[in-house]
Amino acid sequence: MEEHYHPQQIEEQAQQFWEQQQSFRAVVDPNREKFYCLAMFPYPSGKLHMGHVRNYTIADVISRYQRMQGKNVLQPMGWDAFGLPAENAAVQNKVAPARWTYQNINYMRSQLQRLGFGYDWQRELATCSPDYYRWEQWFFTRLYEKGLVYKKTAAVNWCPKDETVLANEQVIEGCCWRCDTPVERKEIPQWFIQITAYADELLADLDKLPGWPEQVKTMQRNWIGRSEGVEMRFQLSAPIDGVADGFEVYTTRPDTLMGVTYVSLAAEHPIALHAAASNPELAAFIEQCKHSSVAEADLATLDKRGMDTGLRALHPLTGREVPVWVANYVLMDYGSGAVMAVPAHDQRDWEFAKKYNLPIEQVIAPADGSSIDLEAEAFTDKGVLVNSGEFDGLDFDQAFKAIADKLTELGRGRVTVNYRLRDWGVSRQRYWGAPIPMFNLPEGGVIPVPADRLPVLLPEDVEMDGVSSPIKRDPEWRKAELNGQPVERETDTFDTFMESSWYYARFTCPDFTGGMLDKAAADYWLPVDQYVGGIEHAILHLLYARFFHKLMRDEGLLSCDEPFANLLCQGMVLKDGAKMSKSKGNTVDPQELIDQYGADTVRLFTMFAAPPEQSLEWSDSGVEGAHRFLRRLWKLVHTHIDAGTPPALDVGALDGPQRDLRRKVHETIAKVSDDYGRRLTFNTAIAALMELSNELNRITDRSGQWLAIEREALTAMVQLLAPVVPHITHTLWRALGRDNLLDAPWPQADQSALVRDRIQLGVMVNGKVRAQIEVAADAADADVIAAAQANDNVQRFLEGKEIKMAKVVPGKLVTFAVK
Repeated sequence: MEEHYHPQQIEEQAQQFWEQQQSFRAVVDPNREKFYCLAMFPYPSGKLHMGHVRNYTIADVISRYQRMQGKNVLQPMGWDAFGLPAENAAVQNKVAPARWTYQNINYMRSQLQRLGFGYDWQRELATCSPDYYRWEQWFFTRLYEKGLVYKKTAAVNWCPKDETVLANEQVIEGCCWRCDTPVERKEIPQWFIQITAYADELLADLDKLPGWPEQVKTMQRNWIGRSEGVEMRFQLSAPIDGVADGFEVYTTRPDTLMGVTYVSLAAEHPIALHAAASNPELAAFIEQCKHSSVAEADLATLDKRGMDTGLRALHPLTGREVPVWVANYVLMDYGSGAVMAVPAHDQRDWEFAKKYNLPIEQVIAPADGSSIDLEAEAFTDKGVLVNSGEFDGLDFDQAFKAIADKLTELGRGRVTVNYRLRDWGVSRQRYWGAPIPMFNLPEGGVIPVPADRLPVLLPEDVEMDGVSSPIKRDPEWRKAELNGQPVERETDTFDTFMESSWYYARFTCPDFTGGMLDKAAADYWLPVDQYVGGIEHAILHLLYARFFHKLMRDEGLLSCDEPFANLLCQGMVLKDGAKMSKSKGNTVDPQELIDQYGADTVRLFTMFAAPPEQSLEWSDSGVEGAHRFLRRLWKLVHTHIDAGTPPALDVGALDGPQRDLRRKVHETIAKVSDDYGRRLTFNTAIAALMELSNELNRITDRSGQWLAIEREALTAMVQLLAPVVPHITHTLWRALGRDNLLDAPWPQADQSALVRDRIQLGVMVNGKVRAQIEVAADAADADVIAAAQANDNVQRFLEGKEIKMAKVVPGKLVTFAVK
C-alpha cells in the first residue's frame, strides 16, 4: 500500500467500487431480517449545509452498522421538492421554479455522493414529479369519497406579500416567518382533511412508540390536546331570525359556571357579524380583528380588546342575562367560536374584565380556607365552590359531575371530549405545489377528478411575476371537461406537508405503477426501523406522517399502525455558540472541507464532536484533529504491513503485556458494539477507538505474537470504524488482505480475552489508602491479605499495631483496622 494517506484518491476509488457493484441496492428478501433506515429528506435549496451533513452521516453510520450485523438494509434518498422558496428564487433569478429545483437536485445529489452515503439511488424520488404526486392526488380523491375531506370557508393566517395561507406555526410575533410581513386574518374557502377523526388513535398509539424521545411524544400529546369537559348552550334573550337563537360553549371548568359574568364571541361568529351590520363601530372593530394572527402563541401575548354587541344571553342554569361581547382573542375555528368568561377564575378573562369594568364574581375558594385577593389577580386553582347556590361546598370533581348532570337534565349541556387539534387545512394559494384534484361544477359544487384523468399536471414552463400563481391567472389551464360538460380545475395546490407525509412509504416501491403502494413491498420494509431528523419537526411533519400512515392502512395499502419505530432527533450545528445561518455569516461550506480534508474527515468530526442528540459546536481544530487521526491510522496499518506476514495468533502462548493488549482490543470491541447498537453514542465509540490506536502506537516489537495481536487489533479497528469512515476503511481492509468490508460480519468480543489474570487492589489502613498491590485474579483471601501485609508502605502503618480486622472486598480493595 502507499505510504501516505491521499483521501481524494481513495474516496473516489471506493465510491467507484460501490457504484460498479451496486453495493447499496436493496432487494426484498423474506428470508433475511430487514432494517429500514431513513433520514428526513432535504428541500433542494441549492447546497448542503453542515446540518444536512450531520443528519445524513448519523443515518449512514446506523445503516452501515446494521448491514454488518447481517441485516438486509434499505437506506433511500429523495427530495422534498415543492415549496415557496423555489417561487421566490424563480422571481429573483428569472427562471422557472422547476428548472431551479432540478438544477439544485443535481448539484446536491453530487454532494451526497461525494460524502459516500450508502443510498440506493435507484429508489431516488422527487415530490415534484408527476409520477409521485399522481398517487397523492388519487389518495385525496379516495379520502373525499370516504367523507374525510371537505371544503369550507375558514379564517386563516394570510401573508399579503406571499399571497398564501400560513400555518399557525409559521406566524412569528404576528409576522410571516419567511418575509416578516404582518399577517392578516382572512376568510377564504379551504380544503381540509379530517385529522380529528383520528385524534384518539394518534394519542393512544404514542404508547406504542418506546423508541421515540419522550419529549417528542409529550409535544404531540399536548398538540392533540385531549380534554374532557362540558358543552352547554347559552340562549339569546332575543333570538335573531334566520341567524341564531343561541350558541354553544365548551369548558373544562364547569365548576366555575356560576361565576360567568359575560360571554365572548369570535369576530367571524355569525351572531357578531349580524350585530355589526347595524353597528358601524362594531363593524370597524371586527375589521381590525382581521389584521391579527390566529396563532395561539400570538394570542397569548395579544393586547386583549373587545366590544359589547348590545345582545344578551341567558345563563343556562340561573337564566340571568349576561352581556355578549366580541373579543379579538376568540377564534372561530377553535371550538364553537364562543367562550364563557369567568373573570374571578381565569386570568385572561380577569384582565379583560378589569379593562372594560365588567363584574368579577368569586365562585371558587381555596380548599385550605386561605384568602384570595381578586383585586390583584384571578384565582385559577381548583378548590371548593362558594356563591354557587345548591353547589356550594363541592370540590372540583363533585361540582363537575353535579353541574354536568344538571345541564343534561335541563337539556342544555352534556359531557363531551374536546381536542386542541384542528383539521388539517391543505389548501395553498401558491403555484409550486401539487394541484388539488377537484373539478368545480358550473352550477356550484365540486367533484373529484376521475382516477383515469390523474395526474392533474402542474405546468412547469411558466413565468413568475412575483404576484400571483401562473395557474390562477391562466384561464386556459383552469378549463376542463367532464362527460361533455365544462368544468373548472381547482387552482389551489397542496400544502407541501402532504408530500412529506408518505414519501417514506413510496421509497419501498418508487417505480410501482399499479397503485400508490405495492403492499407486499410496503409490508416487508415498513415500519421504518430508524428515522433521523430534527426535533423542530416533532409536531407538524411527524404528526401528519403518523396520520397519513393510518389513512393508508385503512385504505388497505399497508398493514402496520405506525410509520417510524425508532426516532433519533439530532442536535443543531453551532458556530460561536449560535446556529449556523447565512444571515449570521457563520456558515461552513461542507464542500470546501471535503475538498481540503476528504469526506471521511468531515464524517468523523461530525460524529466525534458531540452525542447525536446534542448540539455540535463547530471547531476548525477539531476537524484538523479528525484528519490527523486518520493519517495516524493509515500509518499504523502501513507500518504493520511493512513488518511482514504475522503468524497465527496463539492465545495460549501470550505473555502478560500481550494479554493486556489483547484484552484492550476486545474491551474496545464490546464498548463500540454497545455504543453503536444500543446507545447510539458514536462519539464515545470513536473515543474508545482512538484510545486503542494509542495503545497500538506504543508497540515497539513487531515480531511473533506481537505482530499477530496487532493484526487482530487493526482488523477489528478497521471494521469498527467502517460505518463512520467508510472510504479509508475500504482501502485498509483490502491492504490487510480482506475483501468486501461492507458485508464483513461485525467483530465479536472474545469473552475469554476479557478475563484478567491479575488485578489491582487498593489497600486501606484505618480508612486511608496506603498502597496499590497486584495479585492473581483467583487468589484466595488469605493470600491477598498476606500480599498486602508484605507491602513496604503498608508495613509502616501496621508495625507495632494490633490488627483488629483484615478484610478483602472482592475486586476492589483490602482493608485493615488497627489499634
